[in-house]
Amino acid sequence: MNTAGIIVEYNPLHAGHCLLMERVRARLGPESSVICVMSGNFVQRGDFALTHRLARAEAAVKSGADLVLELPLPWAVFSAERFADGGVRTLAATGVVTHLAFGSECGDAEALGRVAAGLRDPAFSPFLRRELETGVSFAAARQRAAEALLGREDAALLGTPNNILGIEYCKSLQAIRAPIRPLTVRREGAAHDGEAVDGIASASAIRQLLQSGGRERALDLMAPAMREVFLREELVGRAPVFAETCQRSVLAKLRTMTREEFDALDEGNEGLGNRLFGVSRTAATMAELLGAAKTKRYAYTRLRRMVLWAYLGLTPAEMPAEVPYLRVLAANHAGCALLAQMKRTASVPVLTKPADVRKLSGAAQTLFALEARAADLYALAYPDLSAAAGGGAWREVPVIC
Repeated sequence: MNTAGIIVEYNPLHAGHCLLMERVRARLGPESSVICVMSGNFVQRGDFALTHRLARAEAAVKSGADLVLELPLPWAVFSAERFADGGVRTLAATGVVTHLAFGSECGDAEALGRVAAGLRDPAFSPFLRRELETGVSFAAARQRAAEALLGREDAALLGTPNNILGIEYCKSLQAIRAPIRPLTVRREGAAHDGEAVDGIASASAIRQLLQSGGRERALDLMAPAMREVFLREELVGRAPVFAETCQRSVLAKLRTMTREEFDALDEGNEGLGNRLFGVSRTAATMAELLGAAKTKRYAYTRLRRMVLWAYLGLTPAEMPAEVPYLRVLAANHAGCALLAQMKRTASVPVLTKPADVRKLSGAAQTLFALEARAADLYALAYPDLSAAAGGGAWREVPVIC
């Protein structure tokens, strides 16, 4: 039986996400299954997820997924390369996934795999170093280097966000030699950050509507199950969640950090830690801080991630080498059958209740403790602070639909 894995954030889940799952099932057959690996309470752009992980996982299962596993925090809030690698390793660890499915602007898995192989070629590094020395951003340098090595047509695939993620997925599949085939579906509707097209809006456009007073329009653009769980979370004071709600806490954390602690966040050792250290002493809002630190070379998203790492107590040097367990967030009947199969095929333990982690290795327990601490910090951004009691991660069990 074919089982597709999809690496997602669903922040929030919308019609485009549902369309991808529908088309993947159409390609793989009516008996196929879908496993999602989903970011938890924090997402790759260095932001708080709009709603709690269990709420989004429930919406996913009610919208076409059979099983939702959590992408562990260190991978969920890192660069596209690490994000993709964490998702691929999680899917590979299940032992049941046959295809890695994703949307892309080009819809050509072979071309994306060709570019991935080029970026992994040792001959690529000298081209990249030469371009970085010109002072351009990493993204621009990589695309120019790829053009020099692979030609303009292939390099152009590095110019759009979903193609980039697809290339990173292919790189990871190639690196770990996973017996999983890439399957891509051409993305339709709105662009990555665009307004609605044919009833499909990007997740970022929906979040922006919620922040700017367009709540009803935002709700209309969510998938029906996502709208249902969002309204339920809103009713009990747990949605919507925005990072700005916690900006005083974040700024307080930054103002207590030393220059050396900021430097530890700068994985490229490019002086960005020192820049953030300086602006953190004067900035009165998150927007002011990020605006003052941003330059042509340093992407806004990279800065947001560094600030989030500081708030959560993460550093690039502490990145785990492997995914130590699979944590289940939600499942339906078919998903429960997959879980039974995974008990025989998974290469790491499968967690269905928090108490299970106490039986695992020290590395697994360390990661779960990190997740629990991050969950407590996430809860402080709930609209209703009375809903923000700590210790939630130790009480959560999967949603069975």
